[in-house]
Amino acid sequence: MPTGPVDLTAIETDAAPGFDGGKSEGKAALAEMGDELADLQERLFAEGRSGGRRSVLLVLQGMDTSGKGGVLRHTVGLVDPQGVRITSFKAPSEEERSHDFLWRIERALPGPGYLGVFDRSHYEDVLIARVRHLAPDDEIERRYEAINDFEQRLVESGTTVVKCMLHVSADEQRERLLARLDDPTKYWKYNPGDVDERGYWGAYREAYELAIERTNTELAPWHVVPSDKKWYRNLAVGLLLRDALRDLDPQWPAPDFDPEVERRRLLDAEPPA
Repeated sequence: MPTGPVDLTAIETDAAPGFDGGKSEGKAALAEMGDELADLQERLFAEGRSGGRRSVLLVLQGMDTSGKGGVLRHTVGLVDPQGVRITSFKAPSEEERSHDFLWRIERALPGPGYLGVFDRSHYEDVLIARVRHLAPDDEIERRYEAINDFEQRLVESGTTVVKCMLHVSADEQRERLLARLDDPTKYWKYNPGDVDERGYWGAYREAYELAIERTNTELAPWHVVPSDKKWYRNLAVGLLLRDALRDLDPQWPAPDFDPEVERRRLLDAEPPA
């Protein structure tokens, strides 16, 4: 993501940058990536179980229906769930509101060896808080720098941060909401409040532009992912996650025992009667 002012209207929501194929090819490419993703994540998990301190945090932000749940199912779902920690941040509780906005975020960070996923995140506190005037302007301003400091500490302590803004169009959102009303099995996913939030579309876009501009750093850059094409969204996030794990290049830990000695012990041991 380039530095400087951000104009989301200049970034296509239905494009598939970096990929020449269509829907079927995109789905196949994601499936083919699964074995490598799972292997890299398992190696990271094994490293963490053996004293390693590194982890990965995937931050998913986007307007309603942008596909955070789809990414969880189709992309994150490719790896072993025992090494994944998913946190979905809702409106803060009374206890959480009594602390700084980052308090609940720090409590949900992935431990060593884990892939942590935030379905919404600390960015809600400079997005909806800005649009809905849930905090004073000077407090919103303070939070941008607090987020940068927080993410810098995360990276310096061994957490790779992958931040994805799932960029969906207003027209596509309307179609996805209508699809939920057309299918009784999807009524549970429909929230009447989403229609109200559409009235703030422009304000949310501006809030996202400002948040991305103010918190797009070299250590924790933003990735704006075109998300009108669900298959491309899932593939793009998968590629970002795979590249982050490749850069870490986790290795299988060396044993703290002699495998040959243990083999002989196992072969010579008699099971109890």
